[in-house]
Amino acid sequence: MVSRMAKGSPTVSEPTYFILASLLDGPLHGHGIIKQTLELSENRVRLPVGTLYGALDRLAAAGLIAVDREEVVDGRPRRYFQLTDQGRTLVSAEALRMQQAASVVTKRILRPGSAFS
Repeated sequence: MVSRMAKGSPTVSEPTYFILASLLDGPLHGHGIIKQTLELSENRVRLPVGTLYGALDRLAAAGLIAVDREEVVDGRPRRYFQLTDQGRTLVSAEALRMQQAASVVTKRILRPGSAFS
């Protein structure tokens, strides 16, 4: 889920990253998070319901998300989750970290004389 690299900066797994990213535009319920995660990851991250709710519990315990509201739809409870400020900061920092890491590799691939150019 959330781990620390050697220098102590937090990193997140790909499923966790996309769960957090799915909440950037506002609160979603579990099924909405699954759909949004699948879309944002271009079908790479498929979250079974049990896996999602375990992750949501851990993210809530870590203070990265919070319950926004609960309602009953067709006789079934539906809980909506939202990012906390800490969660928004973490997913933003992780996006920047990945972008910077990709930039380093991309520059090397595209430089003249590279095996890829």
